[in-house]
Amino acid sequence: MTDSSENNGGDTLDRRIAEAQAKHDRGISRAEGRAESRGWAVGIEFVGAVLVLGFAGWALDNWSGAGTRPWGMIVGLVLGFAAGTRRAMQTARQFDTDPGNDV
Repeated sequence: MTDSSENNGGDTLDRRIAEAQAKHDRGISRAEGRAESRGWAVGIEFVGAVLVLGFAGWALDNWSGAGTRPWGMIVGLVLGFAAGTRRAMQTARQFDTDPGNDV
Protein backbone atom coordinates (compact mmCIF):
# COMPACT_ATOMS: atom_id res chain seq x y z
CA MET A 1 0.00 0.00 0.00
CA THR A 2 1.10 3.50 -0.65
CA ASP A 3 0.90 6.49 1.64
CA SER A 4 -1.85 8.06 -0.46
CA SER A 5 -4.15 5.04 -0.09
CA GLU A 6 -3.60 4.96 3.68
CA ASN A 7 -4.33 8.68 3.96
CA ASN A 8 -7.43 8.35 1.80
CA GLY A 9 -8.70 5.53 4.03
CA GLY A 10 -8.06 7.68 7.10
CA ASP A 11 -10.02 10.55 5.57
CA THR A 12 -12.93 8.22 4.90
CA LEU A 13 -12.87 6.97 8.48
CA ASP A 14 -12.67 10.54 9.84
CA ARG A 15 -15.58 11.56 7.64
CA ARG A 16 -17.68 8.59 8.76
CA ILE A 17 -16.91 9.30 12.42
CA ALA A 18 -17.90 12.95 12.00
CA GLU A 19 -21.17 11.95 10.31
CA ALA A 20 -21.98 9.47 13.08
CA GLN A 21 -21.28 12.08 15.77
CA ALA A 22 -23.47 14.61 13.97
CA LYS A 23 -26.35 12.10 13.84
CA HIS A 24 -25.84 11.21 17.50
CA ASP A 25 -25.73 14.78 18.81
CA ARG A 26 -29.13 15.74 17.35
CA GLY A 27 -28.20 19.39 17.65
CA ILE A 28 -28.12 19.58 21.47
CA SER A 29 -25.13 20.36 23.64
CA ARG A 30 -23.85 18.07 26.36
CA ALA A 31 -25.13 20.43 29.06
CA GLU A 32 -28.60 20.33 27.51
CA GLY A 33 -28.45 16.55 27.38
CA ARG A 34 -27.48 16.38 31.07
CA ALA A 35 -30.30 18.77 31.94
CA GLU A 36 -32.81 16.63 30.05
CA SER A 37 -31.56 13.47 31.77
CA ARG A 38 -31.73 15.12 35.17
CA GLY A 39 -35.28 16.30 34.46
CA TRP A 40 -36.41 12.80 33.58
CA ALA A 41 -34.73 11.43 36.71
CA VAL A 42 -36.50 13.96 38.93
CA GLY A 43 -39.86 13.11 37.37
CA ILE A 44 -39.34 9.38 37.75
CA GLU A 45 -38.22 9.76 41.38
CA PHE A 46 -41.27 11.88 42.14
CA VAL A 47 -43.73 9.43 40.61
CA GLY A 48 -41.89 6.53 42.26
CA ALA A 49 -42.14 8.09 45.71
CA VAL A 50 -45.88 8.70 45.31
CA LEU A 51 -46.51 5.17 44.03
CA VAL A 52 -44.38 3.39 46.63
CA LEU A 53 -45.80 5.22 49.63
CA GLY A 54 -49.33 5.05 48.22
CA PHE A 55 -48.95 1.29 47.81
CA ALA A 56 -47.55 0.99 51.33
CA GLY A 57 -50.60 2.81 52.70
CA TRP A 58 -52.94 0.63 50.64
CA ALA A 59 -51.16 -2.50 51.86
CA LEU A 60 -51.44 -1.29 55.45
CA ASP A 61 -55.16 -0.73 54.97
CA ASN A 62 -55.81 -4.13 53.42
CA TRP A 63 -53.50 -6.41 55.37
CA SER A 64 -53.32 -4.93 58.85
CA GLY A 65 -56.94 -5.55 59.75
CA ALA A 66 -56.96 -2.29 61.70
CA GLY A 67 -59.99 -0.95 59.81
CA THR A 68 -58.19 2.16 58.60
CA ARG A 69 -59.42 1.93 55.00
CA PRO A 70 -58.95 4.34 53.04
CA TRP A 71 -56.95 6.58 55.38
CA GLY A 72 -53.68 4.61 55.16
CA MET A 73 -53.59 5.00 51.38
CA ILE A 74 -54.50 8.67 51.58
CA VAL A 75 -51.75 9.34 54.13
CA GLY A 76 -49.31 7.32 52.01
CA LEU A 77 -50.14 9.34 48.89
CA VAL A 78 -49.74 12.65 50.76
CA LEU A 79 -46.43 11.52 52.27
CA GLY A 80 -45.27 10.29 48.84
CA PHE A 81 -46.14 13.66 47.30
CA ALA A 82 -44.25 15.46 50.07
CA ALA A 83 -41.22 13.16 49.74
CA GLY A 84 -41.20 13.48 45.95
CA THR A 85 -41.45 17.27 46.14
CA ARG A 86 -38.64 17.45 48.70
CA ARG A 87 -36.39 15.24 46.57
CA ALA A 88 -37.14 17.29 43.45
CA MET A 89 -36.25 20.50 45.31
CA GLN A 90 -32.96 18.99 46.53
CA THR A 91 -32.02 17.82 43.06
CA ALA A 92 -32.91 21.19 41.53
CA ARG A 93 -30.80 22.99 44.12
CA GLN A 94 -27.82 20.71 43.37
CA PHE A 95 -28.30 21.20 39.66
CA ASP A 96 -28.44 24.99 40.02
CA THR A 97 -25.16 25.15 41.97
CA ASP A 98 -23.21 23.05 39.43
CA PRO A 99 -21.41 25.48 37.08
CA GLY A 100 -21.10 22.78 34.41
CA ASN A 101 -24.83 23.02 33.74
CA ASP A 102 -24.71 26.43 32.14
CA VAL A 103 -25.85 26.18 28.54
